[in-house]
Amino acid sequence: MSVQVLPAPSRRTELASFLRACRARITPADAGLPPGFRRRTPGLRREEVAQLAGVGVTWYTWLEQGRRINASEQVLNAIARSLLLQDAERLHLFRLAEVTPTQAASPAPAVVGEVQKILDALDPLPASVVTSMYNIAGWNAAYAALFPMVVGSKRRNSVWCAFMTPECCNPFVNREQELPKLVAMMRGEYGKHVGEPVWERFLTELQTGSSYFAELWNRQQVSGPMRMQKRFRHAAFGELRFTTTSLSIVAAPDCRILVYTADDEETVARLELIRAHPELADSHRDHLV
Repeated sequence: MSVQVLPAPSRRTELASFLRACRARITPADAGLPPGFRRRTPGLRREEVAQLAGVGVTWYTWLEQGRRINASEQVLNAIARSLLLQDAERLHLFRLAEVTPTQAASPAPAVVGEVQKILDALDPLPASVVTSMYNIAGWNAAYAALFPMVVGSKRRNSVWCAFMTPECCNPFVNREQELPKLVAMMRGEYGKHVGEPVWERFLTELQTGSSYFAELWNRQQVSGPMRMQKRFRHAAFGELRFTTTSLSIVAAPDCRILVYTADDEETVARLELIRAHPELADSHRDHLV
């Protein structure tokens, strides 16, 4: 018995199906419109969506039919508002229409209780939640002990700390080997956020403040999340050696859990000493980032 293989849907056919489904689930009352005459199908009519979005009926009909027409960001935002789309749905609309939004990214989500419980359960392994822009959105006690400067900073961002800490006192020992990997991973994430003001502003600050970051950024190297071997020099307890592992969070796709695993027993012992003597964190705060 032969199996018929159906052609894969294109972005435009997916866009057409998505728009029709979104339109069908909204009642006139939801959109602030009078109920009008009896409707043959549920939801709004195409003319009503066009009216709410301020676009022509013919143009919207063509968009919903999956025709190859250009849609601006302003028009797609108007359609998203008319169809009462949530953030994830709005982003999906833009992707299907092959338009990159330039509005500022949403602020990093707060770490939900379940994720924080995971972070706490990983202790004594230092672990944090990082966004695609490497903002630190959550951490456990071991991470706070290891990186008091990051946790206590108004700008909790690991890339910023790695590049903007002066070289004379930067505790990142193997920067030459590992920072190119960090920048390549960041560029991989940047591809999803090109044009967003918060990203562009942050990258401008980094390139202006660090010639080394600017050099690495201009190499145009791209990578997905990868393991890194990080060596840190603590002023009180010497060198600590870790391997980092990145774990995705399905419920927060712009975030991931980053876990630091000690590479040797010496590092385990030194981390225990750091946690046992929190009074040293203040006097050596600038020596570990």
